[in-house]
Amino acid sequence: MTETLPPVGTDLFEVERLLLAEAAEPPLAPKDAEARDRVWDTAVRANPTLFDGPVVACGGLERVGPRSLRLSWVRVTYRHYALRRVPGATALPSLFVNVVQPTDDGRVLVARMSPWTAAPGRWQLPGGSVEPPQGGAVLDESALAGQAARELGEEVGVDTAAEDLRLWVVTRGENGSIGLTYLAPALPEASLRADFAAVAAAERAQGREPELDGIALVRSPDELAGLAGPHADYLEPVVRRFSGSR
Repeated sequence: MTETLPPVGTDLFEVERLLLAEAAEPPLAPKDAEARDRVWDTAVRANPTLFDGPVVACGGLERVGPRSLRLSWVRVTYRHYALRRVPGATALPSLFVNVVQPTDDGRVLVARMSPWTAAPGRWQLPGGSVEPPQGGAVLDESALAGQAARELGEEVGVDTAAEDLRLWVVTRGENGSIGLTYLAPALPEASLRADFAAVAAAERAQGREPELDGIALVRSPDELAGLAGPHADYLEPVVRRFSGSR
């Protein structure tokens, strides 16, 4: 039985099963497309690191049973989200994966975005936008876990197999954006810090600045509040849920 989810806020939904179906991108009026392109071009001039690569947006999310959600997804490019700045236009919610990486003493790794990124100084979980499948592949629960594992490795250097990640909660926050939050096996603090230092050094050795410029380990929302700078909207509810589940 399908159940309508509550109004959009910063929400967490417990989930054990995720049903996925591809949907078509909604048609866009020519005037909105032109306005979108102007906004995007202005953003790129201000931050040349932006790129219009393929990405997955959320076409809809509904509950279809106890701890089961149906998610429809749509192929777009990053340019699509410039519609958020076009009066009267509607952008689809973004879709991303992220990972709760605990320490063996019950803290959670959070990471800060570098100054050159689209969200400078923001504290968040390791993760990133969902990418569409290529070459006849399918976007299923296994593929999503694989993307989450890849983000964990690329951003903080933690090498965890996709099958060792468990879909833990689904978040819905700003602009209705949907986050698929995975729980990773706990690791010692020393290992996490060494892995992060190694991946940052490897990036700099290639002449690139890392996407993340720092990490912190927090035990509670109170400790999270002590981190200066903006926080991803889902971060406090996720840390609160994790600390309360222990």
